[in-house]
Amino acid sequence: MTSLETPVGLLIVNLGTPDAPDAASVRRYLAEFLSDPRVVDLPRFLWLPILYGIVLNTRPKKSAHAYETIWNHDIGEGPLKTITRGQAEKLAALGLSGKAPVIVDYALRYGAPSIATQIDALMAKGCARIVLLPLYPQYAASTNASVADAAFAALKRLRHQPALRIGAPYFDDPAYIEALTARITRDLAALDFEPEVIVASFHGLPQAQIDRGDPYRGHCEETWRLLRVKLGMGEEKLRLSFQSRFGPAKWIGPYTSEVVEELATSGVKRLAIVAPGFSADCLETIEELGVQIRDLFVQKGGEKFARLSCLNDTDEGMALIETLAKRELSGWI
Repeated sequence: MTSLETPVGLLIVNLGTPDAPDAASVRRYLAEFLSDPRVVDLPRFLWLPILYGIVLNTRPKKSAHAYETIWNHDIGEGPLKTITRGQAEKLAALGLSGKAPVIVDYALRYGAPSIATQIDALMAKGCARIVLLPLYPQYAASTNASVADAAFAALKRLRHQPALRIGAPYFDDPAYIEALTARITRDLAALDFEPEVIVASFHGLPQAQIDRGDPYRGHCEETWRLLRVKLGMGEEKLRLSFQSRFGPAKWIGPYTSEVVEELATSGVKRLAIVAPGFSADCLETIEELGVQIRDLFVQKGGEKFARLSCLNDTDEGMALIETLAKRELSGWI
C-alpha cells in the first residue's frame, strides 16, 4: 500500500455537551468552554476571577436543570452528542472511500470525545491524513477557529504528525441553502397551522468580537438573504434574530426574545422559529427556543407556535454533510 492508499481520517466536529445533567458535570463542561479565550476573549486576569468566583458557582445548577429536561437517560447523553454520532455513522455508511479508505468518526470541541483523543484514535488506525469538518456553517473565531486551535494543540505534542485539512465555513453554499429550504418547506407543510411569520434565529456573539473583525454576522445575514430568496419570502415574513446572549455586554441583535415579544404584542398569533446556524438540535434549540421562547410568545398573546428542527441526521442534513465531506476529501481519495 502506497502512502496515497493509506486510510484517510474524516472527523466531523460539533460544540459539545456535559457528561451528565448534574451541576458537577455542567460545571466541568462550562469551565472548559468558558475558559477558552476564543469564546470569552477578555483579558485572563479580568475574566478568570469572574468565571471561577461567580459564573461557575451560580450557573451550573440552573443549566443542569435545563439539560435534565432534554437528556436521553436511556443512553445517558445529550441530544447533540447522539445526533453528531448518528451523523458520523450515517456518513460512514455512505461509502466515501476511493483509491484510499476513509475512516469516519466524530469529536466534540468541549467534552468527550475530544478532538485530541479522536486524532490519536485515527492515527492508531493508520490515518496519515485527517480532514476535520466543523459543522458550523457561519464562521466565528469562537467556533471554527477554536476547533483549529484544539487540532493544532493536539498535533503540537506529536513527533509524527498527520497531514491536516480543516473544512471551510459553508454559510452561502448552495448545498446548505438547498438542504435548509427542503427541510423548512417539509416541516412547514406538516404543521396544522400556517405561520404568519417565521423567525430565523442564529446564535449570538458579543458585538465587540464583530467590531474586532469577526465575519460571523455578515455570514448569518447572507444565509438569511439566500434563504429568503430560495423560499420566496420577504424580510417581514422571514425575520432575522440572534439568541443565547450571556452577561451584561452588548451582543449582536436583534435579540430573538425581543423580536418574538414584539411580534406577539403587535398581534401576530401564529409563529414558527428555525435555527439555521445549528447543525444538530441541542439545549439552545430544544429548551431555549422550544420552551423559553415559546412560553414568551404565548404569554405576550401568541396562540400557535412551532419550533422547526435542525438538519440533524435527516436525509437533507446527510446530503449536505456528504457534499461537504467529498469536497474536503478531494484529491486524497
